[in-house]
Amino acid sequence: MKDQNLFQAAVYIRLSREDGDKEESDSVGNQRKLLTEYIAGKEDLLLYDTYIDDGFSGTNFNRPGFRRMMGDIEDQKVNCVIVKDLSRFGRDYIDTGRYLERYFPELGVRFISVTDNIDSMKQAYDLLLPIKNIFNEQYARDISRKIQTTVKTKQKAGEFIGAFTSYGYKKSPADKNKLIIDEYAASVVRRIFSLYLQGVGKQRIAKILNEEGVLCPAEYKNVNGENYQNGKRLESTTYWSYATINSILHKEMYAGNMVQGTRHQRMRSKQKTLPREEWIVVENTHEPIIDQDTWDRTQTLLKKRTRELDLQTNKNIFAGFAKCGDCGRSMAKNMWSRRDGSKTYSLYCGTYKRHGTQLCTPHTLPMSILEQIVLSDLRAIIASVDNLEELVQIQDQTVSKTKMIADAELSKAKAELERVRKLKKSIYEDFREELISREEYLSYREDYQKKEELYIRQIDVLEEQVSENAAEDVFEIPWLKRLLELRDIERLDREIVVEMISEIKVYENHHISITYNFSNELENLFSGMYREEIKEKAM
Repeated sequence: MKDQNLFQAAVYIRLSREDGDKEESDSVGNQRKLLTEYIAGKEDLLLYDTYIDDGFSGTNFNRPGFRRMMGDIEDQKVNCVIVKDLSRFGRDYIDTGRYLERYFPELGVRFISVTDNIDSMKQAYDLLLPIKNIFNEQYARDISRKIQTTVKTKQKAGEFIGAFTSYGYKKSPADKNKLIIDEYAASVVRRIFSLYLQGVGKQRIAKILNEEGVLCPAEYKNVNGENYQNGKRLESTTYWSYATINSILHKEMYAGNMVQGTRHQRMRSKQKTLPREEWIVVENTHEPIIDQDTWDRTQTLLKKRTRELDLQTNKNIFAGFAKCGDCGRSMAKNMWSRRDGSKTYSLYCGTYKRHGTQLCTPHTLPMSILEQIVLSDLRAIIASVDNLEELVQIQDQTVSKTKMIADAELSKAKAELERVRKLKKSIYEDFREELISREEYLSYREDYQKKEELYIRQIDVLEEQVSENAAEDVFEIPWLKRLLELRDIERLDREIVVEMISEIKVYENHHISITYNFSNELENLFSGMYREEIKEKAM
């Protein structure tokens, strides 16, 4: 039985050059030393584990070390989180505030930020905590813009700036921005192009390489000591697949041209693929693995083999949304003909379709049943809300309260700025009257100038936040407006699926899990209604 007076502490460490973190003072070693010494000096803290994200930006929480820590918190192994400072925890002030002010308190997790003197068990959060979070994010934005400018300059000069090279290449030992050929991997790439031009299909090429035991690109890089993680690859996919072969055949890098800047990501948003015309392509920057004729013939053949789908007879409204609940691969559609001549459609695991039972099971689910399940669930959501107008009103009140807090902080900052300016003026008058020395005047003036600059930056940030968070007409919120329109929904279509659903996971025995686009917002609104009910009962 655990000692109730002891806290099982998670030491969380994060470092990212992209965020402008200082290599010396913010290094992993220095953070670890500071935090372990802090725990050693506290009788009520017991170190459970150390969670490290080295090289991961603080502008989002999609970090392996952080996710592992949250898993241990949810499993009740950890009930205290300790960081060096708030910026180590995160630079996104919205999500940081959500964790510190809502998620951790609900789970009974104590939060300690050593250099900020924050301990949630000893006192309420500092009123300036949201402002500190805003400055952390604003700092990250500024650093991000500067880094993006430098990166684009290098890309346009034909320099390779990626962390990992394309399969078949490696970084030159003499210049990390230059690519040289990795002969073994390059031979596999040449073979893939050769087989494809001979008429062998992509799936068949993948099967040949798997049967011969050739390591897929991700596994090959890891075996060679690279700490490589493919964000698109499923954890269980350690083999060659159709998608991998298809990607290699479309990769212009193998023709000797540097192709970069294909994606763009803004803070608090997902990475998006840019249109082809916006990519940064510099020709003849490195030695090609395949000749120009092979590249041209391959691209011509790829275009000829592109299959045009008949959307009228081969329509799947769940395409891109239904995933296998076990391996994560997209569900494929199959048509079955009945004895009476009618046709039925079922979904089944894409991994099973391509590789058989050795890697996954069928997970077969008739599309008609899936449509019924989703339609019934949507109806239940709509029916569970007795009065959507009341829901809207509660959300509107929440937005108004948030705006009031931001307005109050803005007024306070403006008042402080005015006060500092008056003090700055008064010390000049004192200097003219020879009440203070020149050295004292210069020292005071420097202090007040720093404070003045700080409050000006703070006001700029707060004004931007007030503008962004200005109350809007909640009836224009797409998901809420759509729910209102779907009160009498009778059937699903592709438009409804795209608007309402984020992902559908299909498990065996027709068990499914649905994640809606509005799941978090709906949860927040219902929790708001619940809090209001508690207040009414308490009065």
